[in-house]
Amino acid sequence: MADAAGQARGASQQDWKIGVDIGGTFIDFCALESRSGRVASLKVLTTPDDPGAELMTGLSLLAEREGLEPEAISRFVHGTTVGINTVIQRRGVSLALMTNAGFEDVIELARLRMSDVYSLFCSRPEQLIARDMIFGIPARLRADGSEAQAPDMKAVAAAVAAARAKGAAGIIISFLHSWRDDAQETAVKNEIEKLAPDLFVFTSSEVWPVIREYERTTTAILNGYVHPRVSGYLTALEDKLASRGVKAPALLTKSNGGVMNAAEGKRSCVQMLLSGTASGVIGAAWLARLAGEKHVLTLDIGGTSADFALIINGEPQFGTGELIGEFPLHIPSVSVSSIGIGGGSIASIDAHGVLRVGPESAGSTPGPACYGRGGTQATVTDAMAVCGWLGHSEMAYGQLQVDVGLARTAVATLAERIGRSVEEVSQAILDIAISEMFVEVEKLASRAGVDLREFTLMPFGGGGPMLGAFLAREFRMAKVIGPPRPGVVSALGGLVADLRGDFIKTIFTHLSPEAVPLLRGSSEALSAEGRSWLIKQGYEGPAELRISADMRYVGQSFEIEVPLRAAWVAEGDLAAMEEAFHAMHARLYDFADPDGRIEIVNLRLSAIGAGPAPQTTVGLGEIVGMAEPEREIPVYTGKAFEWIGLYRRDQLHPGGHFSGPAVVAQDDTTFAIPAGTQVTIDRHLNLHLTFSE
Repeated sequence: MADAAGQARGASQQDWKIGVDIGGTFIDFCALESRSGRVASLKVLTTPDDPGAELMTGLSLLAEREGLEPEAISRFVHGTTVGINTVIQRRGVSLALMTNAGFEDVIELARLRMSDVYSLFCSRPEQLIARDMIFGIPARLRADGSEAQAPDMKAVAAAVAAARAKGAAGIIISFLHSWRDDAQETAVKNEIEKLAPDLFVFTSSEVWPVIREYERTTTAILNGYVHPRVSGYLTALEDKLASRGVKAPALLTKSNGGVMNAAEGKRSCVQMLLSGTASGVIGAAWLARLAGEKHVLTLDIGGTSADFALIINGEPQFGTGELIGEFPLHIPSVSVSSIGIGGGSIASIDAHGVLRVGPESAGSTPGPACYGRGGTQATVTDAMAVCGWLGHSEMAYGQLQVDVGLARTAVATLAERIGRSVEEVSQAILDIAISEMFVEVEKLASRAGVDLREFTLMPFGGGGPMLGAFLAREFRMAKVIGPPRPGVVSALGGLVADLRGDFIKTIFTHLSPEAVPLLRGSSEALSAEGRSWLIKQGYEGPAELRISADMRYVGQSFEIEVPLRAAWVAEGDLAAMEEAFHAMHARLYDFADPDGRIEIVNLRLSAIGAGPAPQTTVGLGEIVGMAEPEREIPVYTGKAFEWIGLYRRDQLHPGGHFSGPAVVAQDDTTFAIPAGTQVTIDRHLNLHLTFSE
């Protein structure tokens, strides 16, 4: 009885903070007991047919293995792919769109751009709202905000009746110039809610009130398209957490790298479409700062894709216009580039006899052949197993045992068709995967104007450590850093993320003394909105308000975002704002016009409430010397099998070092380390890989 009472007191004194991220193959858990600094991590296979079931399984396993009691959870942050998968798989609801009469083709015309102007077979994607579900309403607001024609409510009623008859579950309202004044959209919304209370309604001005009707409309459509599925998922999530005794409110990771509460997530669904990829970059940035790395290229490889992002001076990069499936998302997001190459990417031979990899993935069900879950097609993971980099220990915290025989059988099907050995084809699959990633990363570096030789690669996700060092070597990068738990970095990102809300106001004015009152007033309004948002999130600490402006030279079609200081706006320091714009323009385009007139299109504000600053334990006792492998294993390194060292991650200590080729096995992933690599372990238990010339 005394032991039981002691255990109960110990559990009640715990303070667990949990980050959870759902990917295509696994759901990842990263749990921090903040009072002791102990970190626990876990991977559980996803259950596509029963979303959320894997979450309950993971909590049960954490309770069993770590003594984590639900009532001891003080912070629960969750990232999910429900929203983005809904768009990609086109499983959203039927929507209707109400816009100005004469502008019914707004989403079809878009910006008159083709995705590939040099392809004879290029075509526009099928829109998320069918043309016969778009209704023109006689209404018009002038560009200055004055009303030229009030909305015709009879036309609204007729459109609602037609939309309901065609099976619409929701209606999106997007009128011209509603960024200037949302009164017309609001009036129509109120009328629809009276006529059809069973339909949900979103206006473009409430989702993202920005100039340019196409961008504003598509963002509102994406929000409505995923709303029922996301809202239903979040409601079920809250119910499941409550049933397990978790009292901490559910927080959600956002596309901008921050978090918000579930109540907001049910309405602002568009804010979480890129939550998983964004939180991975946030987690990587936190780890990079801890290790003293300023410039980092992140490589997140999961089961279906590889995601890349740049961290410059310790900070993730942000942008707008990220693609969700085939559609642009015009809200601030962590800048991430993706390619359909992951551990589950399927290798195939096309009609011309050429070996290809991806973008089709085996996912978690059935998964790669070597998982023994029914998969028969060769994947990148199977190629790693055939070459000997995998298969020497259990994977995913004991949930998977690699069957090399099944992997060889799957690859043999391809090998027979092209007359090569199983090992040669497996190596070719890996080489193709790396070359595909090389092309995408080169594009990213060119757009950002950076030299990757000055960057450190941080691979994470289940597949990042398997291929990362080989990619870094191709780019002649300075270093590779392997965090202690690379398989759950995205979950860690949610755990350490700040509350972050983004707000925008289109002001469309010349940068001149006459604009100072407008700038000052808009800044104050955005600041008040940001502080109010943080309070609604339950945040009571000091707020950090970051202000920026979308600026351009008069005559340019598009603008660039320029960080500003609040004091410049408050004091009307136009010279400082001009200088900041010229400097940013020169940095991006190697050109600036000091005599050019400048316009400010949008004023932006990010309201940030600091997240937890966890103090994790570090490696105990520095042991300077050569690390000893557990044993030697045969690995096909490109031309023949070699016997190389197999190291256990939990047996590596600060100050230890060894050379490649080698394999480092751990519960959440496997590090493949090529020849000519020197490896050292720092005090935070990161692996630092450097390459011989």
